[in-house]
Amino acid sequence: MKGLRKYYGQKIMWYLLTFICAVVLNFVLPRLMPGDPVAAITANATSGMTSSVAIQKVYEDYAEKFGTNLPMWQQFFKWAGNALKGDFGISFTQYPRTVSDIIGSAVGWTLALQLPAIIIGWLIGNLLGAIAAYKKGIMDKVILPVFLFVSNVPAFGMAVVLLFIFSVKLGIAPAAGGYQSSLIPSFNWTFVKSVISHYQLPFFSIVLVTIGGQAIGMRSMSIYELNADYVKYSRFLGIKDRKIVRYVFRNAMLPQITGLALSLGTMMGGALVSEMVFSYPGLGTVMLQAVAGQDYPLLSACTLLITIMVLIANLAVELIYGLIDPRVKAAQQD
Repeated sequence: MKGLRKYYGQKIMWYLLTFICAVVLNFVLPRLMPGDPVAAITANATSGMTSSVAIQKVYEDYAEKFGTNLPMWQQFFKWAGNALKGDFGISFTQYPRTVSDIIGSAVGWTLALQLPAIIIGWLIGNLLGAIAAYKKGIMDKVILPVFLFVSNVPAFGMAVVLLFIFSVKLGIAPAAGGYQSSLIPSFNWTFVKSVISHYQLPFFSIVLVTIGGQAIGMRSMSIYELNADYVKYSRFLGIKDRKIVRYVFRNAMLPQITGLALSLGTMMGGALVSEMVFSYPGLGTVMLQAVAGQDYPLLSACTLLITIMVLIANLAVELIYGLIDPRVKAAQQD
């Protein structure tokens, strides 16, 4: 237990340092973008005004409200203090709406889309990989290479292909949005049916890209385990193949669990381009609007959320490995 405490302590310390560095970068990098978003807001608010003094006064009021008139280091500490309270400021592009409100309304759509898609893609990929390693035949020579090819297509590429085939050419799926624009969100069958209809293409674009990578990883690890000495010795002892295979696939699953955790951690970032292609009302579309409008508060909050998800996923894998991987236990005891 002493070795595990040391192992956990070191991991947590390094992740805390990584988090601090990431927070600083999440704040600074968006503000290094060229342009002045406060000037854009002022221009919209003062359209029709001719007095330069009045326009300058409006600009100064907005700069004070958003805190852009302060030095960078003062802005950072003010932002960090408010962020600890859950206050990420007011959005530039959707003024006077708060950043927390915008993210809160978008993150549910992203989780509902990407969480099931990643898990289903992970399960199907691991199943195909295990069958391809054990049975071989058509599964190993035809089906797996097809999914491997599909997985190498970028997420936005797969989204565009599905959009072109099923929406533009066949016309059997909506092209954009999370639901029909004429509907008001409510718990009735018409709205639910519209949500499911708009959900299909973004969902399958993520699942198809996920399957191949997981399948090839599971196949490689399964083949490695099937050729291990303990498998040969077990077969020599006459142990039933079904029981041996159960241990083989359990050992092969360790790296795949890591892949699942990392996929869940990066789901706020990696597949967001699919949301952008389909104009799905999740974080991907919000981030695109934030970048286009130089919305520093909104962009910093989105990237911070992605950073936290990735770090938590990685840390969870490290901590779980300390419990389930005998090699880590042995290393700490030494």
